[in-house]
Amino acid sequence: MKISPQVGKKFGVIVEGFDAETASAEDIAELKKTVYTNKIAVLKNQGLDPAQFLALGRRMGEVAEYYEPVYHHPQVKEVFVSSNVKEDDGRQVGVPKTGKFWHSDYQFMPRPFDLTLIYPQVVPSQNRGTFFINMADAYEKLSEDLKLAVKATTATHSVLRYFKIRPTDVYRPISEIINEVNGKTPPVTGATAVTHPFTGETILYVSEGFTVSVQDGDGNDRADLLAELLEAVGQLDRTYEHENIHLQTFEKGDMLVWDNRTLVHRALHTATPEPAVSYRVTVYDNDTDVVA
Repeated sequence: MKISPQVGKKFGVIVEGFDAETASAEDIAELKKTVYTNKIAVLKNQGLDPAQFLALGRRMGEVAEYYEPVYHHPQVKEVFVSSNVKEDDGRQVGVPKTGKFWHSDYQFMPRPFDLTLIYPQVVPSQNRGTFFINMADAYEKLSEDLKLAVKATTATHSVLRYFKIRPTDVYRPISEIINEVNGKTPPVTGATAVTHPFTGETILYVSEGFTVSVQDGDGNDRADLLAELLEAVGQLDRTYEHENIHLQTFEKGDMLVWDNRTLVHRALHTATPEPAVSYRVTVYDNDTDVVA
């Protein structure tokens, strides 16, 4: 297994020679350490079916099945499908146009995922890639005044802002849908700046997609502070030229593995998208000794 920095990129590494079927426990441990240290690993020349993809995820940690069945792969439900391509029989498998906003996966749940594995299946010829921001680096770049303002504040996250209407929701009252969403995934509140469990880094844990409010120590809403933080880290820059934004491109056969706690990401979509299909497996990592 050869690990090399990505030339000309803000972060991330290229991993060559990784075989998911024959990788040793030491290989898996090295891969996870590499991801936490470098934030993204691009595994080249992968050729896994959905069951093999799931098996790799299980070797990385505890795989979490997504709570909405509409995203499930029809044969391997633990595999999340993002797709704008219909099956030969006209069925829609998975959900199109996912991730059109800054977020980290499961940020709206009490326990976020540690690792995200993305395995593109149908790759557009143009405009392919995902934008990322390293929110540990972004925190370090904040002014001292903003860092001081963040102390003792909490942030509340909710899926409601970007919840995708399901086929079964058509003609249902919107109030009924909102009540169901809040019952299944109620808003969660935690520190605005959190400590990474494996690296010890301080992470600014806010996103344009899921963070609905920031509160000070007295419980007062600080919408002004949330807007200032999102602006400072680059999540409100619609040119995607902010110094914090990293564009990760990929090719057929690539698999992306990233540190979901540290990175927020946003899919690159265009007004006239090409066919695109990706599989995702998300993992809770219970190995507290992964980064020494």
